[in-house]
Amino acid sequence: MLIDRASPVPLYHQLAEQLTAAIEDGTLAPGDPFENELALAERLDLSRPTVRRAIAELVNRGLLVRRRGVGTAVASEVIHRRDELTSLFEDMQRKGRKPITRVLDLDRHTVNPRAAAALNLPPDTPLFYVERLRLAGDIPTALMHNWLPPQFNDISSEDLAGGSLYAVLLTRGVRPVVAHQTIGARRPRSIERKRLDLSPGDPLLTMTRKAYDAAGVAIEYGDHCYRYDQYAFDVTVHER
Repeated sequence: MLIDRASPVPLYHQLAEQLTAAIEDGTLAPGDPFENELALAERLDLSRPTVRRAIAELVNRGLLVRRRGVGTAVASEVIHRRDELTSLFEDMQRKGRKPITRVLDLDRHTVNPRAAAALNLPPDTPLFYVERLRLAGDIPTALMHNWLPPQFNDISSEDLAGGSLYAVLLTRGVRPVVAHQTIGARRPRSIERKRLDLSPGDPLLTMTRKAYDAAGVAIEYGDHCYRYDQYAFDVTVHER
């Protein structure tokens, strides 16, 4: 484990990511007992609250389990998609699919009180807005609407067509590390049905998301809809 104390990434998050990698590459196998919190803190010269938070993050992801009287162990089955903050572009690439992005609309000075409230900004703040259609090969998969604070209004259509929004933010030194998501379903509107090539009566999966950086500053608000037959939300739950 290598902890970079000069990095802007929180120490607990650095530790959690390295432990996750060790589980996913098989270094820590399903069922293996996990090093206790105190020993790990002493070995890495970290505080116990830092180590405790990293372990709690892995428990929340379903990668570690806690058993009363036994301790913490690697989950008996490693989930096939980590419960983490990723983009649809990255999800598609992981599954071996070819993501294609079409930028349908881009406005550098849009006013949207709902999005501004999600970003903790005054309701009349001019926001950066983009609407994109994401395809897997030639199959339309998602219609995505995103609002960002005005400091990101230099992002271009070319930037967004070449990869994920989060990858574009990383080039500007901004990394989303936590998000609040609300998942649902509804009937598509006519324009959504047309753009996603849906038949009458087909449902939509929906997700709204507020993403924050390591300092807790809101950096993105998204309102997305997905074809029901092309995407699934895969979430691991655990007993408290």
